[in-house]
Amino acid sequence: MTQSTIPQEEELKRYIRDVADFPKPGIVFKDITPLLKSPEALKLIVKAMVEVCKADMPDYIAGIESRGFILGMPLAHELNVGFIPVRKAGKLPAATYRQEYTLEYGTDVLEIHQDAIEPGKKVWVIDDLLATGGTAQATLALLEQSGADVLGMLFAIELNFLNGREKLSPCKTISLMKY
Repeated sequence: MTQSTIPQEEELKRYIRDVADFPKPGIVFKDITPLLKSPEALKLIVKAMVEVCKADMPDYIAGIESRGFILGMPLAHELNVGFIPVRKAGKLPAATYRQEYTLEYGTDVLEIHQDAIEPGKKVWVIDDLLATGGTAQATLALLEQSGADVLGMLFAIELNFLNGREKLSPCKTISLMKY
């Protein structure tokens, strides 16, 4: 499924609120909370995500903390597959794979349980936003450590001007809304 075949894009965009100067001056934050608040919009985005993922049926959905949890859980439910949380460091109680990545000012760490995904199992990665691609790239590295077969990365929103998609190549990357 290519971007041009996602008919819900304009309808979904009606539920995205721009918040100027958040989290710092000069940034226009794309706020999905109006979309989450609307039962109709939430059904629409989950349905669109189901259509993308059904083309390459996964064994698991991996959601990136925290909004990837919000969108990934109903998607996993609809597909009748398991859900794997990709967490910030120190949030998981058992042995983890760990991946450090660079932020604009410093570094951060993501983790998944070492027993979360059996080698060779198929996974779609879900998050709300693709910006610079650092968090998504770190998630791909974690899943590679686990031996997962990553089918693709699916985002509600992509900020094209930040070129995050380039860090994810050659992984299939799909965004429901592009700005």
